[in-house]
Amino acid sequence: MRLIGGRWKRRKLPVPDAPGLRPTPDRVRETLFNWLGQSLDGWRVLDAFAGSGALGFEAASRGAAEVRLLEQDPRLARGLQASAHLLAPGPDSPLRVETAEACAWMRRAPPAGFELLLLDPPFHQGLDRTALQLARPLLAPRGWIYLEAERAWPEAELAALGLRLHRQLRAGAVHAHLLQALEAAGPGPTLTA
Repeated sequence: MRLIGGRWKRRKLPVPDAPGLRPTPDRVRETLFNWLGQSLDGWRVLDAFAGSGALGFEAASRGAAEVRLLEQDPRLARGLQASAHLLAPGPDSPLRVETAEACAWMRRAPPAGFELLLLDPPFHQGLDRTALQLARPLLAPRGWIYLEAERAWPEAELAALGLRLHRQLRAGAVHAHLLQALEAAGPGPTLTA
């Protein structure tokens, strides 16, 4: 996997071979960070269902102050930890890797004020709705939720969860959504597009 922007641009990281692991394609990552703006300076980011860490490492490369990566598979979590150490060793690293099941972690987390929550749950397991419901209280005011899903989420279904669609794209089997809380007024932190 190659990082595509920020201070670690073009840096290659290993990706373990694991069933169902699908790193977010370069094109989709590039589009997401074009939507958000190239700099995430000072943002707090949660990469739930981290897998390869593509989204979380990309956010850290673009200046996020804290990126927490959650991965339930211990082997994948060890790989994420090794990559985090390669990119930013030491106690001042913005990267924190936890071996945890994302929905359980979000269920017990106090409201945290993340400016960006990255949700890429495994496909065909019906986790999208639960992940969105659990992520919503963790958002900072005017924060963003990014969801990768196997289907496009209609605006009416998102509104029932207290979310509004800001941007959407389809790339192959991936439907990418950039969401915000319904009560959020105006663009989120440093959003340029």
